[in-house]
Amino acid sequence: MPNRPVEIGPASLHAARAIEHLRLVRGLTQQQLAARCTALGLPMANTALSRTERARRRCDVDDLVALATALGVSPTTLRLPLPSVCGDDRRGC
Repeated sequence: MPNRPVEIGPASLHAARAIEHLRLVRGLTQQQLAARCTALGLPMANTALSRTERARRRCDVDDLVALATALGVSPTTLRLPLPSVCGDDRRGC
């Protein structure tokens, strides 16, 4: 049976963009952020993080909480529109 494409909704797409934006603002590589998540108890490879940031992988609630904690923000921050993320016209929030 062929794999179905992962459907990414608007909230997940925004979260993907917010995760990448906050990671870059904090000067972290994908590998460093993935390692922080792993240290928090959610094993994550940098390839999984890359796929999440590119909206090729869903960000489930466990991922959301670990990523938010690793980035020093609340999980809500990754879900709600932020002027600092959506204000960048190139990103198309």
